[in-house]
Amino acid sequence: MRYFTVGLLALLILVTACGTPIGTPVVTGQTATSEPVGGEASPEPTTTASAAPTTEPLAAQVNGQPVTLAAYESQVARYSTSMAAAGQDLDTPEGQQILAEGRQWVLSLMIEQLLIEQQAAQAGLVIAESDLDATIAQLRADIGDAAFEQWLIDEGLSLEDMRERLRGDMIATQMANRIAEAIPAQADHVHARHIVVATEEEAQQILGQLQAGADFATLARTYSQDSSTRDLGGDLGFFPEGVLTSKEVEAVAFALQPGQTSEVIASELGYHVVQVVERVAGREIEPENLRLLRDQAVRNWIDQLRASSDIQIYVTP
Repeated sequence: MRYFTVGLLALLILVTACGTPIGTPVVTGQTATSEPVGGEASPEPTTTASAAPTTEPLAAQVNGQPVTLAAYESQVARYSTSMAAAGQDLDTPEGQQILAEGRQWVLSLMIEQLLIEQQAAQAGLVIAESDLDATIAQLRADIGDAAFEQWLIDEGLSLEDMRERLRGDMIATQMANRIAEAIPAQADHVHARHIVVATEEEAQQILGQLQAGADFATLARTYSQDSSTRDLGGDLGFFPEGVLTSKEVEAVAFALQPGQTSEVIASELGYHVVQVVERVAGREIEPENLRLLRDQAVRNWIDQLRASSDIQIYVTP
């Protein structure tokens, strides 16, 4: 199953809907301290001794491998061109802020790409030339030969440049798939409901009414500030661990047994009272929640790679 795709055109143009990536670049060297999610490869950083020396100006080094300043500035230029083409005025204060964030995003993306390729090399992952040929042929078929050739010209890329970038995209896709697919499609679920209000005093009053025998759903419809569940009597439905916005509520829900009601729980969203309706072991995870859990696993894996690697940054995005 092809679960995770970077997207060739988005990767080359460096414009996605995701915005700035999670996490910020590591400026100082670090040593390996933890196992990556999924156990796909050792977190030990690639030794600098194997990296080829370079006299080119650098934007960064990743475990001794260079990110050249020229490559970085080239990607930033593509990002700027794309933003301008989308109607963003980069000369305004807002545009300058977007460009500054974009420069950081570009560098972060290039660092993460190198980290993934290093792990792929350790895992013995190689992209077959025939797979590259087939993917390029499909892209040509999708957009047409003329549009393909014009796109290469517009981006200032040779076919070989594009081929190598595609290789990196496919490596990233396959490595991310390995991590994502390690997350099982079944998990224990809790069916719970909650009431959330603005103050602890109000939450305590609601808890007192529940303890006196009041109906949970009726109180939720009357008092809860969660517009998405209020009309459902506070019903959160079935969910596995890792998907609720409020981790405090999720943790308490998984600690309760059916029929039990929590004490008042504080979170960034307010003050909650939670009641568990039922628990089910080994329930199939809904597709949307499964995708969320797998996205989180890939993001956590990349974050752990960054934390356990020696990353030196020589520019100020």
